[in-house]
Amino acid sequence: MNVCAGRREQAGRWTDGEEVTMRAQKKKVLVGLVISLILVALLFRQWTPRGSAVGDIQNVIVSIKEKLLKTSLQNLNSYNGSIPYHLKQTGAGSTAKNGCVCEGDAWHVDVPFGNLLFSGVAAQNLGSANGASEPDMSQRREQEFQSFLRRSRSAADILIVAEANSPLQYPTQGVEVPPKKSVLIPGLGLRQKARRLYSVNLTASMGTFDVVATVKEVVVRGEGEMHLNVSSRLLSALNRQLQFVTYTNELFHPNTADVVQFGTVGFQAAFTIKIRHQIRPKLYDPGPRGEYNISALVTIATKTFLRYDKLQDLISSIRQFYPTVTIVIADDSEHPEPVTGSHIEHYIMPFGKGWFAGRNLAVSQVGTKYLLWVDDDFIFTSNTKLEKMVDVLERTTLDLVGGAVREVTGYTTTYRHTISTEDGGEEGDCLHMRKGFHHVLEGFPNCVVVDACINFFMAHTDKVRQVGFDPRLKRVGHLEFFVDGLGSLHVGSCDDIVINHASKIKGMLPFGQSSSDKAYSKFRYHDKSNIQNTLYYFKNHFKCITSGS
Repeated sequence: MNVCAGRREQAGRWTDGEEVTMRAQKKKVLVGLVISLILVALLFRQWTPRGSAVGDIQNVIVSIKEKLLKTSLQNLNSYNGSIPYHLKQTGAGSTAKNGCVCEGDAWHVDVPFGNLLFSGVAAQNLGSANGASEPDMSQRREQEFQSFLRRSRSAADILIVAEANSPLQYPTQGVEVPPKKSVLIPGLGLRQKARRLYSVNLTASMGTFDVVATVKEVVVRGEGEMHLNVSSRLLSALNRQLQFVTYTNELFHPNTADVVQFGTVGFQAAFTIKIRHQIRPKLYDPGPRGEYNISALVTIATKTFLRYDKLQDLISSIRQFYPTVTIVIADDSEHPEPVTGSHIEHYIMPFGKGWFAGRNLAVSQVGTKYLLWVDDDFIFTSNTKLEKMVDVLERTTLDLVGGAVREVTGYTTTYRHTISTEDGGEEGDCLHMRKGFHHVLEGFPNCVVVDACINFFMAHTDKVRQVGFDPRLKRVGHLEFFVDGLGSLHVGSCDDIVINHASKIKGMLPFGQSSSDKAYSKFRYHDKSNIQNTLYYFKNHFKCITSGS
């Protein structure tokens, strides 16, 4: 790299004062460069993309990524190969090794309701159970995971660091172009000391460059091509010409990015141009302004199976407080019974289709901005204020807000959880679920921000559809929805919005069961498939789970 470019030469020789000054400047530049490259190396050690060669546009992205990594490592070796380093054993050091450990408490009491009586952290190793049960499952999982990475990652995910003391000026983020369209590239410039000729190069892999105007005393080569050279003897003229450079996407993809190489003599930089369709909003008409019109804003959705007595109690309680709100019911009973009434939609499914499949069906029929999910054995009370839930969603960035459920014993629960993941390398990642919350929701002292809440919640309809419910979860499932939504769902929980829960105790005791209770219990509580762990292992690429308080 030419760190002496632009030095002032006098009669072919430097004065002693100028020589000392330039040596000091050169030393500062080299020290800054060494520090920058060390930081680049540490960042690259933490971000280790997985995957083999891929096709189509991703081939271009992978090759660019490998080239950037190779160049950075070469520069690093050139300047600080002799500097020793030591990785920490905890904190950032352990993260850099991509070796999360799934460990729970050493002791465990396996008794009924033990999780309520004794707090602690439990751990499950998913790999040994699921991988061993089917020899080629881990291989299939890895193939599917690599395919997921190729679909979900683009060049916009590549870490690009603009080195210090570079004369190049360029946009680091924020440049977007629709597929097969053109855009002016803002912010291009050169800040270089006096020299005989100024020249910059632009190189792309998914589009071409052009100029919408020309400037005198500037030579432009490569118009309409993937490589553009702009040169001039006047720096001001060259910078003026750079204001008119355009990028045109040539290779169609609905959502990806092109890495543009931008360089001059002795300096090289890179930035991304996002290529994607403009995301269109999905808006709902709330009706005339004023008090919240719950019937126009909210649809109540539920899934029922055999328990028509409890479903009727739920409907009666809803109608007591919200007589015109639409209720959508998904029903996979073997012998469906008619459920009729004003503003009721009853959808029959194949027998035993399942819990999450029913959720999908019910949600698919919601036509309002928000949906309220309730179980079929819940009971509305005067404390079940849907207006409060709407108010939270209207005034915050939350996608989903849960309430509280009061049992017949008087105990009220919100079932709040925080969820996090850790990179675990080739064997899979670690899923950590803890009871608790992140912080109080500003403006709502009874509400907190969480990652998962109870199965009494109101949400933006489109956000729930975006995440969806895995239909393979037929009998048991809840937290799996929030795990699938991690990173896309912003979740809250309020303890002052309460719904009652019909007693489960009578239905679980043999001498207190009705025929429908017995049939329901046979399906609900006798599922030994352990499908949740299999999905966590394969679909979500986890190797273990820790959970506790």
